[in-house]
Amino acid sequence: MTAHPSRVANDLSTPNDLEAWWLPFTANRAFKQRPRMVARAKGMYYYTPEGREVIDGAAGLWCCNAGHNRDEITAAIQAQAAELDYSPAFQFGHSGGFALASRLAQLAPGDLDHAFFCNSGSEAVDTALKIALAYWNVSGQGSKTRLIGRERGYHGVGFGGISVGGIVKNRQFFGSLLAGVDHLPHTYNRAEQAFSRGEPEWGAHLADELERIVALHDASTIAAVIVEPMAGSTGVLAPPKGYLQRLRQICDKYGILLIFDEVITGFGRLGTAFAAERYGVVPDMITFAKGVNSGTVPMGGVMVRKGIHDAFMKGPDHVIELFHGYTYSGHPLACAAALAAQDIYRDEKLFERAKALEPVWADAIHGLKGLPNVLDIRTIGLVGAIDLASRPDAVGARAYEAMDRGFTEEGLMMRITGDTIALSPPLIVTEEQIGEIADKVARIIKKVA
Repeated sequence: MTAHPSRVANDLSTPNDLEAWWLPFTANRAFKQRPRMVARAKGMYYYTPEGREVIDGAAGLWCCNAGHNRDEITAAIQAQAAELDYSPAFQFGHSGGFALASRLAQLAPGDLDHAFFCNSGSEAVDTALKIALAYWNVSGQGSKTRLIGRERGYHGVGFGGISVGGIVKNRQFFGSLLAGVDHLPHTYNRAEQAFSRGEPEWGAHLADELERIVALHDASTIAAVIVEPMAGSTGVLAPPKGYLQRLRQICDKYGILLIFDEVITGFGRLGTAFAAERYGVVPDMITFAKGVNSGTVPMGGVMVRKGIHDAFMKGPDHVIELFHGYTYSGHPLACAAALAAQDIYRDEKLFERAKALEPVWADAIHGLKGLPNVLDIRTIGLVGAIDLASRPDAVGARAYEAMDRGFTEEGLMMRITGDTIALSPPLIVTEEQIGEIADKVARIIKKVA
């Protein structure tokens, strides 16, 4: 038996052995040749092991809405860890989970007044899809099993999420996925919507494609439609004016549940607690994660309308109503962090701040129009996307270089998808920092021309 060479012990701040960690959604070979390492964070900034400052133009992964290492959240996590480190959510409970569920029910629109907790956006989506299927089952309409997603949609990486999702690379390697899934067309048309600020004027009619799908499959087979109010991971596609309202009308007409995936848009990203509030639409379920505790402890969940919840509350009291859950559902540390984050959002009026800064943000990002290779720019809330022309035979290479140069040369962290740069700073961003981000992006775009 061949002996494996012993590995050098890792330095906690600057690891010298990068082999063992298989990074997610990462070009691992390129990363390990030229690693982009962070060591600490505070407020609007990350810091490299060498102490170099990097402004966070992406709120981590769309999640650190209150900024980094907020003292209030840190203190809440520390205190909770010292008091109750873990509590099982199967047949037992703890006060933090009930307090957070009540708090979120107050934030959510309409009668979305029950929270089912999990640990990520992917789990939240699969949970919502399972609740939808189970709801029709307990309601005596078990034939309603079909799920409808949308092209270019991102709903996490569970088998349910990639089945209803519509991003090809997330789907192509994993077999036939769930059966009985169909997709609405995506809502982006550059010829009609280029350089949009907020919701595009063109495209509401695309919701009527749901009528075609209903005619094809019959409403008696369709359980739910799931869409992101703003499609974030695919490149920031805002909903056309009237589109979400039309989807709600069609779902009501045919008795189909409507699920909003608000893993990105929840907790202030579009200037309201949930995007559903911005658009005046009450879906039947809302998935959330990321911003619920500003990305500090893994957490996700589903807000569920009262009628759906109550449909399960039948039969003998001692019988489990929904056979679903996770070991870490409503984890005490995640709940403590979320309650502290919700206090910050309320006390600092960060949702209102995002709404007030939206036009300032839009002016700054749209000011990049006319730079080399910029094909389109889209902004909504505190989110922006810049589409760059692809290099011949090297799709994604220009944006990858932009991301790398941004971190290593300009001190800016940003997201990319294909040849699209995506920006979504923490909601604490100042007008001066918005200008700083825009200036850095402008220099980067010129460098990768």
